[in-house]
Amino acid sequence: MLIEDFNVRFCETDALAHVSNTVLVDWFEMAREPIFRIFSPELDLQNWPLILAGYKVDFLDQMHYGHPVQVRTYISRIGGSSFDTYQELWQNGTKRATGTTTMVQYNYAEKKSVVINDEIREKLTEHAIPRGVNA
Repeated sequence: MLIEDFNVRFCETDALAHVSNTVLVDWFEMAREPIFRIFSPELDLQNWPLILAGYKVDFLDQMHYGHPVQVRTYISRIGGSSFDTYQELWQNGTKRATGTTTMVQYNYAEKKSVVINDEIREKLTEHAIPRGVNA
């Protein structure tokens, strides 16, 4: 599991101090940066090896300005060239949202997916979702 803690920015809220629902996708992507580094340690955008295939977000409870949030990131599935991240967003000890993102290792020049090699597969497995966490 990877953990990212941060504060809710004022610009991420509405007039009632609720976190805007559009912000969660950004937070989940920010928290996936350590996963990106498994594929590209320097985050080289000229040779980017991943493409986003899809994502789903479930909103469980409201979030508010003035309280820090935590994103917990797991790997929930590893396929031949694709993998899923499962993420949870916590605030004040309560799980407020979950998200699942499917990423594909991809060669942009050849416009095709690339098989995940054993070294990367092993690094992804280090962050596999543990028993007891419902993805």
